[in-house]
Amino acid sequence: MARTNPLQFIQQVRAEVAKVVWPTRREVLLTTVMVFIMAALTAVFFALVDLGIRSGLQGLLSIFG
Repeated sequence: MARTNPLQFIQQVRAEVAKVVWPTRREVLLTTVMVFIMAALTAVFFALVDLGIRSGLQGLLSIFG
């Protein structure tokens, strides 16, 4: 395996970073909003599932308890 000196490494890193296509401010904002919406929907879904399971178990326990 060939070793590169630190100067070559830094040059290679800069060359690779220059190839990166950075998102626009609008893309970042839109993606952030979508993440928050999906997190909220997931939280509501699991809250409803939790409520359903809790209600079901309370019903079973009241019948057999």
